[in-house]
Amino acid sequence: MATAEANGPASDPIYDRIVGNLLKERQELEVDKIFRALVKLQGSDLHMKVGNPPIVRVNGDLRAMNRPTIENEEMVRLLVPMMDERARRIFEEEGGADFAYVVEVDGVKWRFRVNMLKQLGKIGLVARRVNNYIPKFEGLFLPPSMETLCHFDQGMVLLAGVTGSGKSTTIGSMLNYINSIYRKHILTLEDPIEFVYTEDKCLINQREIGMDVRDFEIGMKHAVREDPDIILVGEMRDQETFLTAIHAAETGHLVFGTIHASSAPTTIGRILDLFPEEMHGAIRSEIAFNMKGIVAQKLLRSIKPGVGRVPTVEIMTFTPMVQKLVLEGKDSKLPDAIRIGAAEGMQDFTMSLKDLIDKELIDRPTAFAVAPNKDALKMALKGIQVSQPGII
Repeated sequence: MATAEANGPASDPIYDRIVGNLLKERQELEVDKIFRALVKLQGSDLHMKVGNPPIVRVNGDLRAMNRPTIENEEMVRLLVPMMDERARRIFEEEGGADFAYVVEVDGVKWRFRVNMLKQLGKIGLVARRVNNYIPKFEGLFLPPSMETLCHFDQGMVLLAGVTGSGKSTTIGSMLNYINSIYRKHILTLEDPIEFVYTEDKCLINQREIGMDVRDFEIGMKHAVREDPDIILVGEMRDQETFLTAIHAAETGHLVFGTIHASSAPTTIGRILDLFPEEMHGAIRSEIAFNMKGIVAQKLLRSIKPGVGRVPTVEIMTFTPMVQKLVLEGKDSKLPDAIRIGAAEGMQDFTMSLKDLIDKELIDRPTAFAVAPNKDALKMALKGIQVSQPGII
């Protein structure tokens, strides 16, 4: 099996050949010029809206491209040819469609995660650039304790955060780490596929929702029959996906997933919101006994030369204390459990922000702007530890 290059795009000759043929088969599209400009600007996201020039996000900030505004007729001409028959059908039926898009820039093929949308009756686009290579842990400035979450044989690990917080990149890094040390079968279910993994020690199968399987629910039902050791579920977005994923974790698989939540403790409530209240007790039990860890993160602008953004990370592992609090519905006490669990690899956002400041990765104004508890951060920077109340 080929090994991914350490400092550059992973080399997969078969994938490159197939993608190259696809690029040759379709004509050069006018919109490709805008995607190339995004890459050259080192942008992470592209926004296209009628009445505005193309807008790119660079190091977290939105910037308008030096180009005239795009009116409705031109927008339709630019965007509609990007969609294949399936994407166009979904777009027309649902008013939006997600798909992957590939553009070649100076001989390198770049993948984009595209959401085609309608707003005020007009077509628009938001595209996320996907890195051509999967960064290593040290390249992402993640806490060392993140590696421990990669060594479980079974259970669930969730990455929480808002859109654009780096969840997919962190999970990609974790799976690539597993790929480098274990001989296991990794199966991913993604919508759409972002990182294309190069097999090292693991066997890796990647299935794209809509192209390889109809939806997450069916994909998860198939997954447990496909002999995986590790399953990546792109997003926990409904009851069926979560229940199937937690059942897979319960029956001997290690399941990774993402969820939209602002912190590790509030993720519990976010999961419960997927279910009627009469099921909350049973779901709490499933979470307590099958969840191994919840990681929440946010991306912040870095002051270190050559580093665009770094993650502030909150880690909650399911120690006996955390399990007990989840079972008893004492979610408000989970932040205290995280703070006193530092010796077991846990940390809250305050601890993470202090560490990023100490390592001169971010400045103080950036940290205080996102700190959930500014007084606690002030005391932490002065070396004062907040006394912990009894939480049991």
